[in-house]
Amino acid sequence: MKFKQFYLGCLAHASYYIGSESEAAIIDPQRDVQQYLDEAEANGQKIKYIIETHSHADFVSGHLELAEKTGAEIIYGQRANTTFPTHKVKNGDELTLGKIKLKFLETPGHTPEGITILAETEGEPLKMFTGDTLFIGDVGRPDLVGSKGFTAEQMGAMLYDSLHEKILPLPDETEVYPAHGAGSLCGKSLSKETWSTLGNQRKNNYALQPMSKEEFIKIVAADQPEVPQYFPKSASKNLEGSSSLADLPKPVALSSEEIAKFDGVVIDVRQNVEYGKSHVPNSINIGLGGQFASWAGTMIPIGTSIAIVAETQEQVDEAFMRLARVGHDTVKGFILLENYTGETKTVEQVSVQEVSELTKTEKYLQFVDVRRIAEYTNGHAVRTSNFPLDKLSREIDKLDPKTPTYVICQSGYRSSLGASILENAGFVKVYNVTGGTQAWKDSGLEIEVSATACASSK
Repeated sequence: MKFKQFYLGCLAHASYYIGSESEAAIIDPQRDVQQYLDEAEANGQKIKYIIETHSHADFVSGHLELAEKTGAEIIYGQRANTTFPTHKVKNGDELTLGKIKLKFLETPGHTPEGITILAETEGEPLKMFTGDTLFIGDVGRPDLVGSKGFTAEQMGAMLYDSLHEKILPLPDETEVYPAHGAGSLCGKSLSKETWSTLGNQRKNNYALQPMSKEEFIKIVAADQPEVPQYFPKSASKNLEGSSSLADLPKPVALSSEEIAKFDGVVIDVRQNVEYGKSHVPNSINIGLGGQFASWAGTMIPIGTSIAIVAETQEQVDEAFMRLARVGHDTVKGFILLENYTGETKTVEQVSVQEVSELTKTEKYLQFVDVRRIAEYTNGHAVRTSNFPLDKLSREIDKLDPKTPTYVICQSGYRSSLGASILENAGFVKVYNVTGGTQAWKDSGLEIEVSATACASSK
């Protein structure tokens, strides 16, 4: 068996190539598909099947473009309401791929149409491609499909049955390959590991421990992060089919005057320190060095006109690609900083030691932690208030724009985006705390733990 995992860190997304003899299949492809074509050519194989474990919500898939370029069949579970030609599979269906037998299990729970693929070939361990049904260390969240007529409790019950009736009866040595890893919002506590064995997961995955269906539903539905606004749009787009990347209009170079008057969102893709030193007014900072695409999808409504501020053309091209991966097909323009001659602004970067001293001496300051609620409750710097980044704009009226405001996250990445949002909202003095809560902890500064986190750890 020819086998390769393609892991896309910025979306915590795993796709797969499997092949035998002259045939190959791609499982859960990302939107830019050239790497799969290159892999097939290198192996002397033809892509026969493109298999989607479900309608992904956190990225736009390239299945339609890949099918057009290869003539491969697109495979979905029988419940998927696709608008393009699709080979629908039901529980127990089998297909062949050279000497590989592909068996399909219907495993609803994260989505109604979810499937799991078993790849069996003589002399090798059984490979199981679980999509978002079973992760390493977690299971798929059951609360993403309310608009499809199912409650989180109903989906949780389906998920329990899928795991206990379809997946857990398989041998311990079965290799587990999910569609996502740590950082994905398709679950709440995914491992950094990108594969495991079923035996290992049986022992170590909290959701696979012995419990009743009612207990399972309660535990998997609890403490899930807020659903990003772009998720439903990506899921719908994947059932309709997205356009080829080559067909998307490329952004045009803008002048300093045009970027200043741009009717849309201007994204500066540099690191937080660079942004802080000097940036275009009214731009927001989403650095390419972090989960750029996820945060762009979360913070900017799909369909919004976007312009990019960058240092190099390579950064513009990368940002364009990564925005397209989450459905932002409306990047209109860009400017390279070497060509920008207009007014600039700054966001001062301050160390955790400086802020710690200020919390002891200054009565009037605002210390804003923009991490997710679960992160905050498990330990935060003293005097902070929690305004999760995806809710910051909606809750901004709870803050005083005239009071010096210090923004912190885990590392300094999200807080720079938060600081840029506050600056654009008219806050007079905004500071980004470099190194974030991790640096605060590493420096031995005082940490507070919320009562809810204490209770849950007992």
